[in-house]
Amino acid sequence: MKARTILAVAAAAITLTSSALGDKYSDLVAKGYRWSTVDGLYAWVSKDDVRRTVNNPTSPAGDEVMLKMIEQVKAFFLIPGTIVQVTEEDPSSGLSNIRMAGITVDVWTLTRFLRKHAVKDTYGVIETPETSGLIPTATSAIDAGPTPVPEFSPLPEMTPIPDMSPTPGMSPTPGASPTPTPETNQ
Repeated sequence: MKARTILAVAAAAITLTSSALGDKYSDLVAKGYRWSTVDGLYAWVSKDDVRRTVNNPTSPAGDEVMLKMIEQVKAFFLIPGTIVQVTEEDPSSGLSNIRMAGITVDVWTLTRFLRKHAVKDTYGVIETPETSGLIPTATSAIDAGPTPVPEFSPLPEMTPIPDMSPTPGMSPTPGASPTPTPETNQ
């Protein structure tokens, strides 16, 4: 009797935990986000590249094709737990066009390599669009830092002196040339 109760409680806990994870990420799934379950060279720039690679997975010709695709930057690695955004699905071929963080072009992969439930990455973390880099978190692409105030001085102990800015065309020493001449270099 005790064993059945313990098993029932354990099953209920597992069910509640898995449904809680599903609810937490269901809004991402509705927006087209999926998690990768494969580890390897499983994302390609074109559908033809996918077909060429899938049709020759272990032959020497397949290795040669794979090497050429890597050299031409037509193939990319998927890692388990990597979040991607599906931009297009082709159910007839079983392919999905995906957007990945850090890749400037959308790539194709087999739909079976993607999951609608969250998958932990190699660090045991579930990626989100914000943590993966799919959605930029900064308001500006370039952060130059704060703008200095007009009274800014690069040396803390010195205060800027008004009216001491250089005048165009003026030499710091009266009568001296701003550029060296052969006579002054001797």
